[in-house]
Amino acid sequence: MKNSSIWTVLGVIAAVMIAWFVIEALFRLMFWVAKLGAVAVVAVIVFFALRALFKRSDRTS
Repeated sequence: MKNSSIWTVLGVIAAVMIAWFVIEALFRLMFWVAKLGAVAVVAVIVFFALRALFKRSDRTS
């Protein structure tokens, strides 16, 4: 095996390992952003529900 072939194989292995970690970090970040978005949507729904509930109870008393 030639010296350049060894460096090519090592380069491919290093590229795969780096890509693996980059994709893992990217998916983790995407999951965090999606979770944050879901929390924001639920928070807005709960806010408006509570606001409507308290408005309705103010009118009855």
